Amino acid sequence: QTTFNTHRKMVGTPPVPDDMKPKPRPTNELFRTLAGTGDKMPMNGLGMCCRYTAYDDVLVRRSVLWFLLLGGRHIDTAHIYLNHKAIGLGIQDAMERGIPREEIFVTTKVWPGYFGYNSTLEAATKFPEELGLEHVDMILMHMPKKFPLIPAKDCAGLSDKECRQDTRRALSELRSKGITRNVGVSNFKIEHIQEVEEVEGGAPVADHQFLFNVFSPPSSHETFDYCLDHDIAVTAYYSLGSALQHSQAATAATLQELADKHNKSIAQIMLRWSMQRGAVVIPGSGNPKHMEQNLAASSFELSEEDMGRIDELKNDELASEFMSQEDIGKMLQL
Repeated sequence: QTTFNTHRKMVGTPPVPDDMKPKPRPTNELFRTLAGTGDKMPMNGLGMCCRYTAYDDVLVRRSVLWFLLLGGRHIDTAHIYLNHKAIGLGIQDAMERGIPREEIFVTTKVWPGYFGYNSTLEAATKFPEELGLEHVDMILMHMPKKFPLIPAKDCAGLSDKECRQDTRRALSELRSKGITRNVGVSNFKIEHIQEVEEVEGGAPVADHQFLFNVFSPPSSHETFDYCLDHDIAVTAYYSLGSALQHSQAATAATLQELADKHNKSIAQIMLRWSMQRGAVVIPGSGNPKHMEQNLAASSFELSEEDMGRIDELKNDELASEFMSQEDIGKMLQL
């Protein structure tokens, strides 16, 4: 796999001390049991996308090692992020310091340019080797359809539905071969999920990853509820809003009041709400202090009243300023 080798051009994640040993896993750590395998996916992970510390090979390796040594056990990436190798090296570093591989959950994704039965088999079969692992814990279809300017050659002449279904067949075969333990989808609409589930003998859709946070509109809550009703785990990206929106969340009086009440940060309140609703979160950070704070979101609970107050934020005027899954769909022509 092609990688970014930009060390010395980017700064951020500090070196991990040579004598640092693994810290205990988070207090009251939460897990999501996955359909089909019963695997338990840690509900507080590290997203390895969309920031410079997720692409520089040295900073990626450090980020993964920091996160695992601080008690985290779930790493989320994708083939298109071009950081498989560096993530794998970070995992190997952590294993050398005593963290068992079986405790680590690794998710990656197939890019639409590799959709189609043969192309998916060829591309995704290489994922474990690129990551330096015997298997991947989860492989997702990154988007529901191929892009007009980035065609999936293996889907030439096929409809988007047929392309999705052929890709699903390939992922199901990879699961049966042990390349991955679980398969799922990302950025799908409900009808897209239903279409891939039509594939006879297909592996269960174990997870759906999409944009979901306290400001997400009712349409996203509809997708969320559909998934939970059908035993499909939800992984929420941008659970704190996009990188440019973190400061906006601080202007929500409800979040600030609850942060003061629980003596937590607004980010921790937002993450806790998502997990307590049943979503897996994967906030991205190359900062060890932020990683530790994010992992601490499992150490407290929000009351039913607290949860209800946060639920109402989807109707707040501020919500319209936050990027939604609908915005992602329009931007990517999904």
